[in-house]
Amino acid sequence: MVTIVGISGSTRRASFNSALLRAAAAAMPAGAELRIESIAAIPLYNGDEEAAHGIPQAVAHLKDAIAAADGLLLVTPEYNNSVPGVAKNAIDWLSRPPADIGRVFGGKPVAIAGASPGGFGTVLSQNAWLPVFKTLGANVWSGGRLLVSRAGGVFDAQGEITDAAVRDSLGKFLAGFVAYVGSRR
Repeated sequence: MVTIVGISGSTRRASFNSALLRAAAAAMPAGAELRIESIAAIPLYNGDEEAAHGIPQAVAHLKDAIAAADGLLLVTPEYNNSVPGVAKNAIDWLSRPPADIGRVFGGKPVAIAGASPGGFGTVLSQNAWLPVFKTLGANVWSGGRLLVSRAGGVFDAQGEITDAAVRDSLGKFLAGFVAYVGSRR
């Protein structure tokens, strides 16, 4: 069984990216599982707080989940043509202390997807994540890209995908990433 941890780069209740992540969990190919984790309880990074109190429990839990998984799926919004601060903050915490980077990210297959109300999907955000994961030593999967544009017309009020082409693209994206992860085990 291939196990992927999935995190949404948004904490908004009606997030298109969280909806896309839930859809991904439901669409995983046979022999694979997507375990959704949250970044919502991760505080803003502050080195003084880390020195005084150590790693917050929410961070430690997510680090352990990612380290134990075969791969990581980040479903990220795009804010101001780049990465959302809340998601970057979570990744910054996950890299603390630096001695843990290898355990959490070293060689870890990572896929990046995203949904946006705009017409370009999350192409700039996804590109901005590449040097971050390279720095952390992760292996970003380059075999596919999932950019969901005009997300307001793709999801219904319950967060379900209503667009057949997006549903098909999601399935192909997941199948490719799971095959990549499986080949690296």
